[in-house]
Amino acid sequence: MKATEFERWLSHVSRLTRRQRERLADALREHDDTERCRALIESRLADKACPHCGTTAAYRHGTAHGLQRYRCRRCQRTFNALTNTPLARLRRREKWLGYSQAMLDSLTVRRSAGMLGLHRNTTFRWRHRFLAWLKDDRPARLFGITEADETYLLESEKGAHHLQRSSRRRGGVASLRGLSKQQVCVLVARDRSGQTLDFVTGKGQVTKAQLKAVLPAVLDKDVLLVSDGNATYRYFAREANISHEAVNLKAGRRVRGAYHVQNVNAYHSRLRAWLNRFHGVATKYLPNYLGWRRHLDAHRISTPAALLDGALGKFPHLTVT
Repeated sequence: MKATEFERWLSHVSRLTRRQRERLADALREHDDTERCRALIESRLADKACPHCGTTAAYRHGTAHGLQRYRCRRCQRTFNALTNTPLARLRRREKWLGYSQAMLDSLTVRRSAGMLGLHRNTTFRWRHRFLAWLKDDRPARLFGITEADETYLLESEKGAHHLQRSSRRRGGVASLRGLSKQQVCVLVARDRSGQTLDFVTGKGQVTKAQLKAVLPAVLDKDVLLVSDGNATYRYFAREANISHEAVNLKAGRRVRGAYHVQNVNAYHSRLRAWLNRFHGVATKYLPNYLGWRRHLDAHRISTPAALLDGALGKFPHLTVT
């Protein structure tokens, strides 16, 4: 727009009604969000690496849907910055940063949809697309004194069309008393620097085989594993040649010198309180929610732009203290 045309247009702003001014502000905000989002997406391909064959021998090949398109000189395939990412082919990019803020605020599907003017099915689909890679941003290893304990969540087939059991009302309870195959075990390991790892080990009580399948690869060789009085950890640590200390919570001893599991138990408490807002989480999506909570608890991602980067596989470097 020419400067004279802009000045002429600007002179009519005072004649707009309040509702019209609000619509204008919303349109300008969406335009700014679209440009910011596009810049964040395009920055993912700074080296122009082909997602199909990995070579950097690519050249510009026009634009499509507002994004720069490239063609690879090696495999001759075209791509853009969203190719082979969980966000590929998703629409309404002008809403992505707003939705990232909704995720940082832990809003439900319906509240996110109402705030952004989207359908609830759209925000549900976006939630799990945004978390697909975000959940894999995890510490590689835990060091020093590391607490490990499990918490149990009621198995849920929420959203399934064909249940493998009789249905129960929302907020229902297991039909069997105590720990059973109706409960899903979530194992959490957390060192004293605050680094946290979580694992969905399966239904029922955790076993030595399940501990052996997930813990040795993430525990430093000099780690000291601290658990409650569950003998499974003692047998696992002895077989894996890992130093181990147990705190007998049933006997009322919560702390023994530097040995306790209060950090991991506090994390369990925060996790369960946070999950309550979603009124039941489908077990098949549980790893996504665990990754979401892990990032919020560590304050590792604190801005919409950083969350969008994470959804595209760009994470801040992990630091070990």
